[in-house]
Amino acid sequence: MNTPASAIAPELQRYAELDQRLLAAVRGIHILPTVAWPASLESRMIEAYGKGQLTLPEVGYTRPDLAAARAELAAIEAAAGGRDAQDIDPLGDYLRRTAESWRIAAEMLEAVGTAAVTAPSIALYGKPGDLIPGSQRSNLDAARYFVELSDELGADLLADDVNENIPASTLRDELARTLDEFFGAGMIKVEVDAELTAKAAAGATRIRLRDGTRFSEYDRHQLLAHEAFVHSLTALNGRQQPLLTSLARTSPRVTATQEGLAVFAELMSGAIDIARLKRISLRILAIDMALNGADFVEVYRYFSACGQSVADSFHSAQRVFRGVPLDGGAAFAKDNVYLSGLLTVHTFFRWAFRQQRMDLLRNLFAGKLTLHDVIALQPHFASGAILPPRWLPPWMQHVHGLAGKLAFSVFINGIHMNRVHGDELLQSV
Repeated sequence: MNTPASAIAPELQRYAELDQRLLAAVRGIHILPTVAWPASLESRMIEAYGKGQLTLPEVGYTRPDLAAARAELAAIEAAAGGRDAQDIDPLGDYLRRTAESWRIAAEMLEAVGTAAVTAPSIALYGKPGDLIPGSQRSNLDAARYFVELSDELGADLLADDVNENIPASTLRDELARTLDEFFGAGMIKVEVDAELTAKAAAGATRIRLRDGTRFSEYDRHQLLAHEAFVHSLTALNGRQQPLLTSLARTSPRVTATQEGLAVFAELMSGAIDIARLKRISLRILAIDMALNGADFVEVYRYFSACGQSVADSFHSAQRVFRGVPLDGGAAFAKDNVYLSGLLTVHTFFRWAFRQQRMDLLRNLFAGKLTLHDVIALQPHFASGAILPPRWLPPWMQHVHGLAGKLAFSVFINGIHMNRVHGDELLQSV
């Protein structure tokens, strides 16, 4: 959305200008493509691993020169108010924090291929040992809980593959019809891509499906709930913003909230199962293993022992070692955000419900925002400088249904299962 400068209040004009400088500065910073492995290497190594030939892959990276971008981002941080500035406007604070996260990401990418990627990736995405907000338990504790629960329930990681009977072309047509009805014709294109290495990939205005792949009903629900109705939806809402057009782009600092919100959306719309929670949790345990010295082969064997196929085990281990040496002691921490983000977003939703602040929950979809942003920027939502979301996910549009789920969650959270005995439950029914 291109809003003329005259439409922005004069006192906010400098923030709009800084926002445009920010977007220009980060144009050459591409996190995942920089740490990605060549598809040819993946195919070759998966074939070898399938034969039991477990050697460390040899991965080369192209190290970008982002010195100019880092300098500009540092200048934007200072111009926005700086970390030590007094009485900084929430808009300035948003810009400072966002510029800082991109600067840390640039430093991380300039170290690609070395163990020096680890520290900035943890600064951006957290680490397994971090405490869950409002709890004395860590992300690692939560991951162990979901893995153990999944194993107790007998959830098979391969169960989702049983009903993978939807061809990519059929799923493309189904998704396109649903998204056209929801967003408007052509707002989000769905394509089948023969060159895609992942099963599916989504951006603001395009969802791609790998040609020759078959999908399940679970895949369809997850693509809609997670990718289309969170990632694409918040990007499109961000493009509607007249002041902060950077709200359409996922900065490193919003990754945890974005992924947490997307997994929470799966939960609220019934598009998640215990096997999915196990996969997310296993990645956190694997990051912890790598940080504590496990090499690529050891992490691969861990995923394999937990029931994943050769290809899935390889890809899971690969996610942990993107951009870092493979001999142990280093990790790319991004996969930490899925479970930690889910737990934090879930806690935020329950808090906002108890405070009767459903407006905060709606505004969370106005663009790529953190939980901190949606609270701090409330004065600018109230003034109209930041617009409310044009689109909301289907499960957010039914406020009474959402309130019912949250009310139940708030109450049930106070019941301590270790105090409940089976005989008591039997006597009560």
